[in-house]
Amino acid sequence: MYMQPNIVDYPNTFNATYPSRNHEYTKEKVAKMSALIEEKIKHFKAHPTLGIICGSGLGEVTKAVKDPVTIAYKDIPGFPRSTVQGHAGQFVIGYIHDVLVVCMQGRFHFYEGYDIGTCCLPVKLLKLLGCHSLIISNAAGGLNAEFNVGDIMIIHDHINLMGFSGNGPLVGPNDESWGPRFFSMHNAYNPAFIKAAKEQMRKKNMPEHVGVYTALGGPHFETVAELRMLKSQGVDAVGMSTVHEVVMARYLGLHVFSFSLITNKCPTTYDGDKNVNHQEVIDTGREKAHVLVDFVRDLVPVLDSIKD
Repeated sequence: MYMQPNIVDYPNTFNATYPSRNHEYTKEKVAKMSALIEEKIKHFKAHPTLGIICGSGLGEVTKAVKDPVTIAYKDIPGFPRSTVQGHAGQFVIGYIHDVLVVCMQGRFHFYEGYDIGTCCLPVKLLKLLGCHSLIISNAAGGLNAEFNVGDIMIIHDHINLMGFSGNGPLVGPNDESWGPRFFSMHNAYNPAFIKAAKEQMRKKNMPEHVGVYTALGGPHFETVAELRMLKSQGVDAVGMSTVHEVVMARYLGLHVFSFSLITNKCPTTYDGDKNVNHQEVIDTGREKAHVLVDFVRDLVPVLDSIKD
């Protein structure tokens, strides 16, 4: 069921001057949100070091968390609300092995009516909570013919199609206390993290897929012509999230590991009935929940130990 975003707190202020509200989320504002969360987890006597953003239908990853503290987004003043099926709209904070993690069960999408800067607000919050690294997951359609539904693709690079048109999270005034105006996106996806994840896949006899991801605005799925174009440009999987979050993470100096759960094969011919629907995405996430939980649980301590 669709729920209207809280337009009192988050009016849609998309405009030609500043299409991103990122500059409005000052350190003072985000620090207030962080302080509220820190108060609720003070019994841990530690700061979280790793954040996990769960994609559509992938919230089951939180089953790996021990002694969890759950904080609903609606209980954090000024924080957006998740309106999409498969996104619970809450933080789950606790330990995976001996690593204190913050899991986001629900992210924010451009198609929900939020500007791209608001979609990235959680990344700034995770930074202030103490995270030095992020695991960002998503559900995606597979363009690579070698991918099957239920496979995991490690993302080693992306194509920022929304950014091509200037719709990026950092458009507008820059606060140097957050990060630099200009920065490199070379190796945005930490190579050491990718290497460690591939080793985990080998140990678990999982298909070892590494590829390029892109995100479109949605909420509609892609046409055959669009998918053919993307495939011709080297795209292996397509979704509606992640890219702008990675841009924000690298701006803030966070290390990133990201993966896609392939929830459907993208149709690149007009033959047959190959309509994609969101329920298919949710169902695949649920069916593969045990695989994702096992993969993330064993990966967290490995990634947390990598500091460069």
